[in-house]
Amino acid sequence: MDNTFSTYKIEDRSLVAFIKREIHNLALQAGFSVHRAAETDIIVAELTSNLIKYANGGEFLYRSREVDGHNEIEIYCLDNGKGIDNVVKIMNDGYSSSNTLGHGLGSIKRLSNDFQIYSRRDWGTVQYVKICEKADTTFPREKPGFNSAVINVNYPGELVCGDGYRIKYTSKGFQIFVGDGLGHGAYANEAVEMAIKAFIRSKAEDAVEILKEIHDGVKKTRGLVASIACVDYKTQTWNICGIGNINTRIYRGLENKTYTPYNGIIGLNIPRTMKSTTVPYLKHQIIIMHSDGLRTRWNLNEMMSIIKQDPGVIAASLYKDNIRGTDDATVLVGKII
Repeated sequence: MDNTFSTYKIEDRSLVAFIKREIHNLALQAGFSVHRAAETDIIVAELTSNLIKYANGGEFLYRSREVDGHNEIEIYCLDNGKGIDNVVKIMNDGYSSSNTLGHGLGSIKRLSNDFQIYSRRDWGTVQYVKICEKADTTFPREKPGFNSAVINVNYPGELVCGDGYRIKYTSKGFQIFVGDGLGHGAYANEAVEMAIKAFIRSKAEDAVEILKEIHDGVKKTRGLVASIACVDYKTQTWNICGIGNINTRIYRGLENKTYTPYNGIIGLNIPRTMKSTTVPYLKHQIIIMHSDGLRTRWNLNEMMSIIKQDPGVIAASLYKDNIRGTDDATVLVGKII
């Protein structure tokens, strides 16, 4: 199933009707009732109206998917506007900065199954909305263990994505794959999809061995770059290795480290000798892995209180500030609680 987000730049109201119709149709196709689809329309209308009214436009990302037996629509609304000084205050019904009834964000929160907002003065705002087919479906804000979110978008104009990702749970822990097929479009997508299949089949526990198996499994494709991060619960360690330009960083408080990948192209030529990096797996770590669709000159420590946010809000904030717009883009964020 395609898990990529559709994305549109909204600078005026010309695209709003189209986006509302697209999401309405996605809701009906996902099994939403007519009433629930109408509630989804209200959420989209409020988000897009606020984007135009208060931020002079921004970017709107959305997708429909099935997770754990339920259907949902996810939306990210991003802007570079003047920001919000007091998020808690504006969430209250009746508060307005433009002489309206002031029910906008309150309505979004009531009608959605999950709503997160992060904003800073002179930086802008990130809003995340999850809408499920059943209005009473609830989600814990944070659950013990590994919590993750991914934003994955196609190169502009392409129907498929040349980036890919997968998280695989094993008897000993879990493994993360993030890959980027060379170029973009159908052939890049073929390479990364074959890599994901090889990753799923692999029984190896070391990141280097997994990469070697993927290399053997994609030789008939144009090739890709990828990084693997494996967690072993017993030893409480990360095992990390990459080939090509997938950026991998782990934060813990103010401390952070970038894990440099090897040069090469999986499926074409990889180093004869490689060694994975082993580091402690600790509570309160944040791992970030992204393709070169995002710039690499960013630092979470420069973003006030961002580490307190959900993984999806962190991913969206990095995407907002660093998207190149010249390739497929994937950013995966995981938090250990």
